[in-house]
Amino acid sequence: MSAETAVALRVDGARPLSMASVAAVEAACVASDSDKSTTILPVYVTGTPGEDWTHGLDVALVTKWERSLRRLERLGVTTVAVASGDCGGAALDVLLATDYRIATPGIRLSLPVDGEATWPSMAIFRLAQQAGGTRLRRAILFGAHIDADESVAAGLVDEVTDDPAAALAAMAETVSGFSGRELAIRRQLMFDAATTSFEDALGRHLAACDRAMRRWAAKAP
Repeated sequence: MSAETAVALRVDGARPLSMASVAAVEAACVASDSDKSTTILPVYVTGTPGEDWTHGLDVALVTKWERSLRRLERLGVTTVAVASGDCGGAALDVLLATDYRIATPGIRLSLPVDGEATWPSMAIFRLAQQAGGTRLRRAILFGAHIDADESVAAGLVDEVTDDPAAALAAMAETVSGFSGRELAIRRQLMFDAATTSFEDALGRHLAACDRAMRRWAAKAP
């Protein structure tokens, strides 16, 4: 199966965060949700901010950006990142909000530094949640680079390859028969596991199991 899709999201982390950045993520989400035949959203990320990257930022813009990332994170299709080169700022934010991450060998992930410390975005939350805060403390506290091998070891990247197009096509084949709605439910159960007790989680998992069994029964001959 080809990974060619009508919808794709491209994020250049070297560009300052702007309303155009928010609009690009929102447009990709809307397009993916609107086309019921879409099962995968390729997300191409690269670039890291320059020294003046905080110019023009305000809390309202950052809030809208974080909300657009949350929408991407809850999308009803499989989101697959293809990352290359240095990835920081918006590129890192988007990468950490995807379901599956493909990277080229030279990738380096890092939090941008604003002159006094690393930028306190939700990337810190996602890094700590996905890989463990103590494991990545140098990256979180001091902006240290996370190279390809470290990214895979920490679970931030799923595979490193010289042929990301082939890896993307293989992933598209893997999820070609998946239900976007069912995927979104499994993803949310995974998110909830980090903060929910077994007793509270049990009801949600049983409800999801009941939903799955009803769907299977409806398809039975």
